Amino acid sequence: MIPSLILVTVMIHTMNTQSTPSSIPIPAVATIAGAPVAFGPLPSARQMRWHAMESCMFIHFGVNTFTGAEWGGGKENPTLFNPTKLDCLQWARAAKDAGLRGIIITAKHHDGFCLWPSAVTEHSVKSSPWRDGKGDVLRELSAACRAEGLAFGVYLSPWDRNNPKYGSGEAYNEYFASQLKDVLSNYGEVSEVWFDGACGEGPDGRKQVYDFPKFIDVVRTCQPGACIFSDGGPDVRWVGNESGFGSETNWSRMNAKEFFPGVTGRNDDLEHGQRDGTDWLPAEVDVSIRPGWFWRAAEDDRVKSPQTLEKIWFESVGRGCNLLLNIPVDSRGLVAPQELASLKEWGNLQRAMFAVDFAPKAEVSATSTRLAPSTSVFAAANVTDGNPATYWATDDLITSGTLEFLFPSAISPRVIRIEEAIQLGQRVDAFHVELRGSDGVWRKTVQGTTIGVRRILRLEGEGVNGVRVVIDQSRACPCISRVSIY
Repeated sequence: MIPSLILVTVMIHTMNTQSTPSSIPIPAVATIAGAPVAFGPLPSARQMRWHAMESCMFIHFGVNTFTGAEWGGGKENPTLFNPTKLDCLQWARAAKDAGLRGIIITAKHHDGFCLWPSAVTEHSVKSSPWRDGKGDVLRELSAACRAEGLAFGVYLSPWDRNNPKYGSGEAYNEYFASQLKDVLSNYGEVSEVWFDGACGEGPDGRKQVYDFPKFIDVVRTCQPGACIFSDGGPDVRWVGNESGFGSETNWSRMNAKEFFPGVTGRNDDLEHGQRDGTDWLPAEVDVSIRPGWFWRAAEDDRVKSPQTLEKIWFESVGRGCNLLLNIPVDSRGLVAPQELASLKEWGNLQRAMFAVDFAPKAEVSATSTRLAPSTSVFAAANVTDGNPATYWATDDLITSGTLEFLFPSAISPRVIRIEEAIQLGQRVDAFHVELRGSDGVWRKTVQGTTIGVRRILRLEGEGVNGVRVVIDQSRACPCISRVSIY
């Protein structure tokens, strides 16, 4: 066993800082002499930006908001859509209050109703009384996101229960591709394009085979910086449940060729990732703040509490996933009061929890350091410099070790955040955290398996003067970028 080392890093917490994807700095693989060789698949620049987003708002909104349906049948009259108080700035400010960093909107759900004035169908806002048929929800929301410093993303359902071309093969795929191009060309930067694999069969037996390679090509052409979500990526995978949690063991590695939108029977792999996967394919957790995805007045008393949202955050973002929290807008076109209150208090809880990082006050050391003593490039102090491009590392043959932080006065830590330098790949198989009390005894407090982009764990320390992060097993030399203690 490698001697122990205490590590506490300075994390620049993102709850109070809003950054659009293009403004987020991306750490590059170091080219300095002696740097570790990258291990396994690596995230792309667009995936690195997506990781940094951590959590976003999902908004289900459309004719279903006015009918109470979860899946509309496609026969709904567009005149039903008439939100008399729609205010996208209110949505964006609610997201910011909660510390969410972007919004993804259901531009078109399975019913085929479009929240923008699509040129290729009349089943859209242009056939509604809202804004006298001249409104465009996507335009208003994208502008609100820009004004509030939030990312903007879109969900566009390939399944369309309204369009007569659905089930015709290439003709419908061309129709959908044209809608996708329209949405991705006219509303500024798009951070994420969200697909599900829903492929319904109507009463006449029509069934559509989607041309996802064509759809992906449209995204790459129109929005090269956008990540594409589906059951199987290609950039972001579904976590395999809609309950709000990711797996404690979470590999961002997958054999991508085995997965595709609508894949079935692979939920265990989707939840855990694949330890020996050949592609970087991280998980996103999607969950609704209400039982349903669309707003219904009957669920006003079933909105998740701030404490439940906090638990979800720890079990999703805290386990290396991104969180997509659905906030269904009501029939007025507003985030309902119940959601507003829960989101605001949850944001307050988060801001209070991460207000003080004890790490900068600690004396940090490591049991083993790469290329020591000839260079300090890979020193333990790197985990406290706030720079994601720097990291602590060991020599190649050393695959365990300890980072140790000693504090000048006692602290009562409640949370620890640990990050690998994922620009060099995901490496850690097992770790644990120890705390040292006033009696000088080190006690194991929490343990885990994977770290990856981040692990955020609760602590219950009182009168603690030392913290250790012990890497028990790593597939290659560990490369730890940050550890923060709150």
